[in-house]
Amino acid sequence: MRLLKAVSLRLLFGALSLLFISFVVFVADEVSEGDAATIAAGDKASPEAVERIRRNMGLDRPWPIRYVESVGRTLRGDLGTSFSGTKEPVRDIIARALPMTATVAAGAILIAAGVGIFLGTLASVNQNRFLDRAVLTFSTLGVTLPNFVLAPILVLIFALQLNYLPQDWSVDRVAPDIYYLILPIAVLAARPTALLTRLTRASMVDTLQQEFIRTAIAKGVPPARLVIRHALRNAILPVVTAIGTSFGFLLTGSFVVETYFRLPGLGFTTIEAIKAQNSPVVQACVLVTGAMFVLLNLLVDLLLPILDPRIRESQV
Repeated sequence: MRLLKAVSLRLLFGALSLLFISFVVFVADEVSEGDAATIAAGDKASPEAVERIRRNMGLDRPWPIRYVESVGRTLRGDLGTSFSGTKEPVRDIIARALPMTATVAAGAILIAAGVGIFLGTLASVNQNRFLDRAVLTFSTLGVTLPNFVLAPILVLIFALQLNYLPQDWSVDRVAPDIYYLILPIAVLAARPTALLTRLTRASMVDTLQQEFIRTAIAKGVPPARLVIRHALRNAILPVVTAIGTSFGFLLTGSFVVETYFRLPGLGFTTIEAIKAQNSPVVQACVLVTGAMFVLLNLLVDLLLPILDPRIRESQV
C-alpha cells in the first residue's frame, strides 16, 4: 500500500511536470515571430491569403482556448495533425521516429554503463597509480568535450579519412543499419561514460575503505570476489541512479546528435518541426520525451529497493 501511494504520487507530480512543460512550449511557440500559416503561405502571399490559411488551421482563435483544447485531445490520446509535409496524424510521426531515438539512446547507455563501471572499478583498485590517473584524464576529457565538437572529429577520422564508417544516415543505405549508428552512439555515449566512470571510482574508493571490506580481507577473500561481490555490489547504487538519469538526458541530448547525423528520430523530427513552426509535432515530441524521462526515473526508484535490502527495510 505504501509503495502504491509513493508510485501514485510520483506519477501525479510527473503529470504536473508534463503539463507545465507543454504550457511553456505552447507559449514559446505563440510568442515567437510568425506561425505555421505564414510559412505555409510563403513570402509573397497577401495578408488575406495568410489570414485565410490561419483560419483553416484554427490559429485565429485565442491561444488559451487552443491550449486547453490541445490538452484535452492529448488526454484522449489524440496528438493532432501535422501542419506541414504530408499533414499526417502526429501519432504516426511519433511512432515512426521513436524507435530510432530509443535505439540510439539504449545503445549509448549500455556502452556508457559497461565501460564506465569497468573503468571506474579499475581506477579505484589502482588508486593514485598511473592507471588511475589515465582513467581520470580520459573521463575529464569526456566530460568537457561537447557532442557538437566530438561528432565532427569522429566523422573526420573514421568516415572521411579512414573511410571505415558512413558519414550520416542516408535513404539509399548500402550497409546494415548498425554501421550508420556506430558514430552517433559513440558520440552520445561519451559524456555519460565519463560521468559514470568518475562516479563509480568515487563510490568504490569510499566503499573499499569501509570496515566490512577490511574484515573480508582479513578472512582471506580472494581479490576478484572482494572487488566484485563485496565492494562493487555496495557501491553500485548511486551509479544505478545516475544511469537512469543519464538515460533520460540522452533522450534530449540526441537532438544534437540526430540533427548532425540526420537520424530520423525524435530529436531530428523536433528540430525540423521547430523550423516549420509545426506546433502539434513539437508539442508531441516534447511530451513523449518528458514522459519517458519521468517513467525511467520512476523505474530506477523502484529498482533500488530490489538491489539494496537496506532501502527496502527502511521503507517498510
